[in-house]
Amino acid sequence: MTTPLPSPPPPRSLKWAVLRGLLRTVGRTSEGIRVGFRHGFDSGTMLDYVYVNRARGAFGVGRLVDRVYLNAVGWRAVRARARLLQRVLRDQVAARPGRPVRVLDVAAGPGRYLQDVAAAYGPERVRVVCRDLAAAGLRQGEALARARGLTNVSYETGDAFDPEPPAAGAPDVIVVCGLYELLLDDDTVRASLKRLRGLLAPGGVLVCTTQTRHPQLELIANVLPDREGRPWVMKCRNVALTEGWAREAGFGNVRSRREEVGLFAVTVCGEAG
Repeated sequence: MTTPLPSPPPPRSLKWAVLRGLLRTVGRTSEGIRVGFRHGFDSGTMLDYVYVNRARGAFGVGRLVDRVYLNAVGWRAVRARARLLQRVLRDQVAARPGRPVRVLDVAAGPGRYLQDVAAAYGPERVRVVCRDLAAAGLRQGEALARARGLTNVSYETGDAFDPEPPAAGAPDVIVVCGLYELLLDDDTVRASLKRLRGLLAPGGVLVCTTQTRHPQLELIANVLPDREGRPWVMKCRNVALTEGWAREAGFGNVRSRREEVGLFAVTVCGEAG
């Protein structure tokens, strides 16, 4: 899904080499940076660490480095995005009184923020299926759900781009969070929106996120590896583009909200079925 980065001019190349060296030496005193190197800085396991937002590391310097890392603008926006997604999901539950609301996240990782929603309502109102291809994130989510005593969150291996209908029935809400910005090919996003619309229950909604800007794209692409060990390259898009693709996919009621930091938009695509 990624394309090779052009070689930067020598002065900038040296800059990135120095930063990579610092990250792999002093940076590894930070627990968060160690998680990023172990699982990929774009992984669900990394996002779960960011959601917890508790600085950890070796000695005092490690905790200090970790706090600086967790306070990076991108991670602050990711936490704000999760809070906005929780509000959107609560709105969807409130709009469907009297029965369990089925939620499917097609690239959930551990799904901590989804667990928070499930815990707030219980199995009589919300049932969540978390899918991912990364086994580590699924195991982490299962362990966390057991520790919290949650019986209304389940985990299963699944490909976000070749999704199977859930065994428990068509979902009322499908969530795609933090995935589309990792895709450089626009047609892949468009095809995903169409495919997911076909999985929804009548009256269901698709909730997806779009990264509209990021001030550190060049630094991230030149310094941080993704879950496959390659440069972590992201693509920003105008939210109007995502909204247009959603309408093209057959959604009739499409609306977006921005999280408070201003890097992401959350789009609710309704009137499916």
